Amino acid sequence: MAMLRLEDVHVRRGGTHALRGVSMEIAEGEIVALIGANGAGKTTTLATISGLLRPQSGRVLFRPKAGAGEQDLAAMRAEAIVAAGISHCPEGRQVFANLSVVENLRIGAYLRNDRAAVEQDLAEIQAHFPILKERAHLPGDRLSGGEQMMLVIGRALMSRPRLLLLDEPSLGLAPQLVEQIFDILAEIRRQGVTVLLVEQNARMALELGDRAYVLEAGNLVLSGGGRELADNPDIQRAYLGGA
Repeated sequence: MAMLRLEDVHVRRGGTHALRGVSMEIAEGEIVALIGANGAGKTTTLATISGLLRPQSGRVLFRPKAGAGEQDLAAMRAEAIVAAGISHCPEGRQVFANLSVVENLRIGAYLRNDRAAVEQDLAEIQAHFPILKERAHLPGDRLSGGEQMMLVIGRALMSRPRLLLLDEPSLGLAPQLVEQIFDILAEIRRQGVTVLLVEQNARMALELGDRAYVLEAGNLVLSGGGRELADNPDIQRAYLGGA
């Protein structure tokens, strides 16, 4: 049973038909990669799921817990989508520069009223990302790129999401930090969070993902298992640097 389903979703951004009848689904516990060239519609897909953009037609359906009915996210405000269990880490990290690291983390729990549980989650995230505890009182913009990415992921986890949307987490990071971020994503999945990943490093995304979708010019052109697509000669030529 799918946690998230997109059904024939069309989205326009300005004069651009950014998504053209996209249909896809994500099951609970999966990591699903979404790959494609710049401008293919990957970021638009995430923004449509999280309520930052509205589809012109089609449905975005989310099951907030196992056995529950589906909610149509297209009819919900962005904060209600967060409350339902979806957290979005946008491209470019977007930390709050003038707030401390720990204040950035607390903002992730702004919709929660369970103060004791929030403190417990904060301690767990700081244990998972020790550098965030070490730098707890530094302004967010004093962190390195890799540390800011950890902060953004930690902030997103403070909302206790069932589904985490990640847009280009490795962008601008050194190779060793990219591997560390992907190890973190694998651990997040082991903790029960489902992940939809947009990633420029298609090879690593396909290695990590249980399944993947390929977007071209707003059209969904291919889907399959992550390793299956990594072995596809067309995908290798287009995205993996193959001959």
